Parts: sequence; C-alpha cells; structure tokens
Amino acid sequence: MRQSVFASIRFSAVCQGCGAQAEWSGVQALVNDSLRWGVESMCSACGFAVAVCGGDLPDELRGRLLSEHRTATLRLTVPAQRAKAMRVLRAELGIDLTDVKVVLERVLAGAYSGTLPEIECLARRLRAAGIDAVAVPPTSV
Repeated sequence: MRQSVFASIRFSAVCQGCGAQAEWSGVQALVNDSLRWGVESMCSACGFAVAVCGGDLPDELRGRLLSEHRTATLRLTVPAQRAKAMRVLRAELGIDLTDVKVVLERVLAGAYSGTLPEIECLARRLRAAGIDAVAVPPTSV
C-alpha cells in the first residue's frame, strides 16, 4: 500500500450556528491514489458542530492550504516522453490539447505547482505511465 500524503491546517472562522469565532481544521489527503478533503469545527460558544468532506477541493480551502504550506512543485527527473506526459496530464487535469501543452511546458520548466497531495497524485500517475516524476515539497524548492 502506498503512503498517504496530506496537508492540514487550523484556522478561525465564523460559527454557522451563532456567528462567534470558532476553531476549524481542514485537510487534503492523497489516500490510495485518491484525493480527498475535509473540514470540521465545533463551536465552544454554542456547541454547533459541522464536518464536511469531498473529492474536489474547494477554492477557499485550497487557498488556505497553499498560504500556510506554500506550493509543492512537479519535476520530471529525466527528459520526458512529451506525448505520453501530455496524455497523462490531459486525463488527470481534464484539460484540452492547447492547455496541456502549456502545462507540460510549465512542468518541464519546474514551474508547475500546487498542494503537496495534488502534485504527488500527478507524480504517481506519471510514474505509473513510465515517466520519472517527483513531487518536490515546499521546503526543498
């Protein structure tokens, strides 16, 4: 079984029950090659509790994760087979041929980044297709 990769945060936000400031926690994880996310909170003022999770990471949570942890970068460690890499990126990112060319150029330049779970997911998909790829954590960039 592959190792899980995750990024988590704690933050304050308004309680949906009473409007007071409440402590929240959020996470994005790559588990068994599937990206998942979750947020939860329990208000100390009114006791309101909420937990929400899903597959597609909400923009607000993604922004908070990137702000706190910075970005990881996707690197190809040997010259890639461009056509094969484009097929993988296109399938994983759901983008068209024009956009995948731009993304591949960013990857080859060492400029394609995202959350560590997102980038590790892409690196795993590329490696499964025979392309030597790594996710470079923010502290190593």
